[in-house]
Amino acid sequence: MTASGAPTTLADLLRSARRKLAACGVEDAALDSRLLIEHFTGASRSDAIARPATVIESGVAARVEEALERRCRGEPVHRILGFREFYGLRLSLSPETLEPRPDTEVLVDALLPFMRDVAAREGGCRVLDLGTGTGAIALALLANVQQATATGVDISDDALATATRNAADLGLSDRFTARKSDWFAQISGRYSVIASNPPYIGSGEIAALQKEVRLFDPLRALDGGEDGLDPYRIIATGAAFHLEQGGLIAVEIGSTQRVDVSAIFEREGFGPARVVADLAGNDRVLLFATA
Repeated sequence: MTASGAPTTLADLLRSARRKLAACGVEDAALDSRLLIEHFTGASRSDAIARPATVIESGVAARVEEALERRCRGEPVHRILGFREFYGLRLSLSPETLEPRPDTEVLVDALLPFMRDVAAREGGCRVLDLGTGTGAIALALLANVQQATATGVDISDDALATATRNAADLGLSDRFTARKSDWFAQISGRYSVIASNPPYIGSGEIAALQKEVRLFDPLRALDGGEDGLDPYRIIATGAAFHLEQGGLIAVEIGSTQRVDVSAIFEREGFGPARVVADLAGNDRVLLFATA
């Protein structure tokens, strides 16, 4: 019910939600309020235009209000929804998974031509996704290369369960294996592709991150050690034992890390990096092959 006692309509709910989030300082109050209301009411964007007078049940309105309160406290909208779209795939989130971001789609784009060539030539392509989280990278690659298989590695049981559930929801379980391992520790064999979006924030920089990231993304998925480069050292060292001849490594990096990460891999015998920029023009992905 509205303050006047009249039934709450879809238009009322959208209007009040936008005002509430704007007053809380949410940067994109209109978008976030729309996403939350569509999720909890089942209404679409066209419903808001064509049927604004639709009455919203009080229980539904209460759930929307609770979600708005969570957003005002800094919880990201997709954490509240419990899922996020990545490369056209709907992926469930959980407390110990990083929320996949559009920048990481650049890594998928960079790998797909190579994987398709390998699959066409050899009849298959094996992928190792280190720090798989939701399974975003591995599952996006599998969805676009039918002959590929992938092993998603994580140290978190919660993340592995989430990735396994996402693979099942997407019909990719037969080509995806979740493996608990501290990087390469429990991994054997060689792969055509080794991919990773590793933690790359310096430990001392975590406190300065936006609260949506600092408070709600798992610390283990953010903290890359004192200089933010520890995971790259581990990947570069281990990859020599797990990358097939002629294979390819793809890692996401922070926008200022190209020179340092390139030097780490080159010291381990890999050729000069191919650099791929994100949509904002920042260095985002480095690709390495054996020298």
